[in-house]
Amino acid sequence: MLIDAHSHWLPLEIISNAHFFHKGWGDIEAQLKIMDGAGIDAAVLSYPTTDAHLKLGSISQVTHLYNDNVGQILKTYPNRFIGAAILPLDNSIDMSEELKRATGELGFKAISLASSYNGVYLDDKMFLPIYKEAQDKNIPIFVHSQIVNPIGFERVKDPLLTPVVEYVFDSTISIGKLLMSDILRQYSKVKFIFAHFGGAICYLKQRFDTTYQMLRGMNFVKDLQGLPSDYFKNIYVDTSGDTTKANFLLSLDLMGPKHILWGSDWPAKQDVSAGIKAVNDLDISQDDKQNILGGNLKTIFAL
Repeated sequence: MLIDAHSHWLPLEIISNAHFFHKGWGDIEAQLKIMDGAGIDAAVLSYPTTDAHLKLGSISQVTHLYNDNVGQILKTYPNRFIGAAILPLDNSIDMSEELKRATGELGFKAISLASSYNGVYLDDKMFLPIYKEAQDKNIPIFVHSQIVNPIGFERVKDPLLTPVVEYVFDSTISIGKLLMSDILRQYSKVKFIFAHFGGAICYLKQRFDTTYQMLRGMNFVKDLQGLPSDYFKNIYVDTSGDTTKANFLLSLDLMGPKHILWGSDWPAKQDVSAGIKAVNDLDISQDDKQNILGGNLKTIFAL
């Protein structure tokens, strides 16, 4: 079973009130055609993060627009799409209620979060009730890099450097803060799925471990009750349309094949087949390839 862990769809009202996005991001029929052509059985729809809330007035309004519209897609194509609901981060009281509505009434099976929100990362206490709910009810959390004021944006605003560097490191810092706040240990059963191989986490594995051991020996850093890499290997990452062999090898070394999920990053990346080929070209077992291409997600969602 071939399942895409990373694809996007947006309703027209969000597209028309956001920068960067075009009508192609709201063409579900085009996505289905691509899926059929590539042999993709199902795809996760997660939120790419937009700045539409700045024009529409609030994240809460965007939340209802997005969840209601994606909910209709889930009802129309129940066997083709898996929904990851967004939450009204501007109203922590409503977050749990919206999660219940999305997973109950609308048919969502996952949560979609950004790596940060105006400098507030996922270690903030407002997320703890969501993590408890996710852990208790086995609801996966897909994390996409924040595109609105990611880390470094206050110093460098560049149309190339921001998406290439700042998006990546916003995700990296997000994972690091989950580590240092003990959330990865305390909520060890939560299935965090980070896009784009988890930023630079796989590349930084050895530096995290050796620096932690040095600083711990000086009693300069808190006791994590394990190496950073022990916790990183428990998260999941998706490939986000990447075809770079070195990135696959780094993630295989840190997390192993059962914690890597193939994702296309459609429609941001159009060559879906190239990402599938990159997995099939890896020097790993056929079982491991099949798990990356859908078996792992099938297990996560108990499909």
